[in-house]
Amino acid sequence: MEPRERLIVALDVPSIDAAQALVARLGDAVSFYKIGYQLAFAGGLDYAPKLAQSGKRVFLDLKLHDIGNTVVAGVKSVGRLGATYLTVHAYPQVMEAAVNAREGGLRILAVTVLTSLNDTDLENAGYATTVRDLAARRAAQARDIGVDGLVCSPEEAANLRRIVGDGLRLVTPGIRPAGANAGDQKRVATAAAAITAGADYLVVGRPIIAAADPKAAAEAIVAEIAGAVVQK
Repeated sequence: MEPRERLIVALDVPSIDAAQALVARLGDAVSFYKIGYQLAFAGGLDYAPKLAQSGKRVFLDLKLHDIGNTVVAGVKSVGRLGATYLTVHAYPQVMEAAVNAREGGLRILAVTVLTSLNDTDLENAGYATTVRDLAARRAAQARDIGVDGLVCSPEEAANLRRIVGDGLRLVTPGIRPAGANAGDQKRVATAAAAITAGADYLVVGRPIIAAADPKAAAEAIVAEIAGAVVQK
């Protein structure tokens, strides 16, 4: 992949007008976009096919988690929207249902452990394990079930790459430029560190969309990705 293709910009904006303005401003610097809850519930599911038809790749970050029949129906509906990736939570029944329902070019990404969580958060939620161990267990299950890739923090990327090999794509959110505020994320890294750890794609939101010059910010991250790829 070209370095530019590895960057996925999160369209975490409140309206289609705002999304279209951002896409226009970023121009050819960005070829891949993520639509999450905020935009999805503000018309983003209707916007996704239009974005795909314009030549951009689309990642629908809906994190499906429900009974098997419901997940199957949801995945089949998403398959008609022209998206490249769809996220589901990495629970075995959910992953199995999603894999069985995918059609055409839609690929399934399993979310291991959210980047806003740490070991204490897992303990408070009733898990008797660590983030590292839980992510590793879910990665092995996802590999065996046949998902197309994983969403993980940069901190787990190297270990998960050893578990799943080169057959699955690793997508890492929680990307922050050196010295930037981590915000509500707890497991973050720079773009270069994530690529070096084995990530295929980097999801970046606030460091680009909140920048004074979003296109320049995106180009700087692409340049950092390029440097890390060369060093690997």
